Amino acid sequence: MLQLVTAASSAIVRIGTFIFLRWIPGHPFPPLIFTALAVYITSLLSSISLCIYHPASAIYLTSTEQPPRRSRSALYTLFTGIPSSPAATRLTVLINLVLGLFTLDFLLHGLILYPSTDLAFSRIGYVEPTSAHLLIREPDATQLPLVISYREEQKGDWRQASVIGALNESTDFTAAVTLHDLMPATAYRYALSNNRSGSFVTAPPSGSSSLAFVTSSCMKANFPYSPRSHPLRIPGLETMTTTLAQLPAAARPAFMLFLGDFIYIDVPQRFGSSVSHYRSEYRRVYASPSWATLGADNQPALDLPWIHTLDDHEIANDWSRGNLTAPYPAAADPYRHYHVSVNPPRAQDAFAASENVTYFSFVRGPASFFLLDTRTYRSTPGKSNSSILGAAQRQSLLAYLARPEPHGVHWKFVASSVPFTKNWHVGTSDTWGGFLNERQIIFDAMWRAERDLGVRVVLLSGDRHEFGATRFPDPASRGVDSLDQKAEDVGREGNGLHEFSVGPLSMFYLPIRTYRQTDEEDVAIKYLADGNVKYGVIDIDRHDDASVLTYSLYINDALVWQYCLTVPLSGSTLPPGQVLLDSSSSTWSSLQTMLGRMEEMAGRLRRRFMRTYSAWNSRP
Repeated sequence: MLQLVTAASSAIVRIGTFIFLRWIPGHPFPPLIFTALAVYITSLLSSISLCIYHPASAIYLTSTEQPPRRSRSALYTLFTGIPSSPAATRLTVLINLVLGLFTLDFLLHGLILYPSTDLAFSRIGYVEPTSAHLLIREPDATQLPLVISYREEQKGDWRQASVIGALNESTDFTAAVTLHDLMPATAYRYALSNNRSGSFVTAPPSGSSSLAFVTSSCMKANFPYSPRSHPLRIPGLETMTTTLAQLPAAARPAFMLFLGDFIYIDVPQRFGSSVSHYRSEYRRVYASPSWATLGADNQPALDLPWIHTLDDHEIANDWSRGNLTAPYPAAADPYRHYHVSVNPPRAQDAFAASENVTYFSFVRGPASFFLLDTRTYRSTPGKSNSSILGAAQRQSLLAYLARPEPHGVHWKFVASSVPFTKNWHVGTSDTWGGFLNERQIIFDAMWRAERDLGVRVVLLSGDRHEFGATRFPDPASRGVDSLDQKAEDVGREGNGLHEFSVGPLSMFYLPIRTYRQTDEEDVAIKYLADGNVKYGVIDIDRHDDASVLTYSLYINDALVWQYCLTVPLSGSTLPPGQVLLDSSSSTWSSLQTMLGRMEEMAGRLRRRFMRTYSAWNSRP
């Protein structure tokens, strides 16, 4: 029995550590690992104290046992944790102790050794044709007053933009500065009197027909864990920066649209819920050495403008308790200072007081954007009146969807931190799948916009640590339910919303497949689960008499899938999307697709039978 306890606890330490450090850094694992390690050491010491060492057999024996005919091998001990020879036993103990130390290192190294209270940095946020928003953090009072200057890249005289005379703890020593009187589509360099500097490119003038940007979500430092890595390193950020730098200059993204989970306050463990705890998590992310990775034109990753939305791990997992319940007020403090302060303008027609608005809207080239907040105002999911947006934000979004766009704008992007599709069958209630009545209201407005305004609506989301592309056919043009009709053909003969949900930028992924199509409302286009690093690059350009959007999915540093959508510049019919590249096919994925198709066909047969049965029963 004692040997069984020893072997079981050793196995739990090893399997639990592997899952925790390389697969999913869930908070239940550290208590499990440390408890199993304590049980293992205790049972091992008990075995040794109750055993007699038999030199001839080189194993430990209980006083009631007879020497076996042959000894246990060192490999047996290393594999099971059950003691045998002193050398093998010591090595086994060392392995398990090291795994415990790795777990402890992942939990506490960054937290204890990198509070980053002395962090000084600057970054560019939202950029317009004639202005740019700059975030600054400087906790050293000896560097004040802080002078901000700028000029065109490599030429011109320096111009003073602002002087910051005081910074204090009320904003965690941050300040937002706007650089004005800039020229459109021009490269600039800014410099601070504390020897910090950076560069950016202003947006093109209104009416531009091209735009490229990158989108992703979810990142956690040093995951998958490496004991040799800096505890604040973000591998996915480095991979993305290096890969994007290899794109042609015209296709390089103008900004990052990051759709939530910038920090993980509760992963792998929540150590507090105060304002200081939330602020320290933002500081540690911005203190990461990965921001120094050189990208295009030898510019660091920090020079790419980032635009942010809010999601649950910046508050608490699956948050749905509003903006007054703790810990939301503490979580909102650094989000407001580090992100909202340099985000795009708050939505036009916000239908709420400005200080209560955390949803944004802007126009860039051929596209307009509405950035949703799906956490602050949501109610409990699954009820008939459940709302993921709240009344004011919903009205603001509906007004945006109904509003005609300026000349030359052919795309409306609606960005949500959680997916619109209900095709994800784990945690569905945390997505728009838990708010289907409100989703229907929003979809009706989107379909109406596509029919009446001559624009195409594209949905962007994150959160799921997987990639899923989904189409939502307009009911006016949805295909007839037919068993011989391919899923990807449903609704091809008309307008249809498209969603691209991607993540994580640098985090775990789910090896268990959770996305599948179950009806004709949410049509699966492509699903890819594997990969700790995923990001999508959206490129819009004019080709002849059409505005063409190309979505490029990268997993790690490889382009694996491309999809094309088109808005004709004359006529009202929106053609179906087209797959341009798919290098992700495999025997396993084909098998998964076949199984999913069989399930879908079985579901259709069942629904057809039920309709026929109901019709037969209703006959007089």
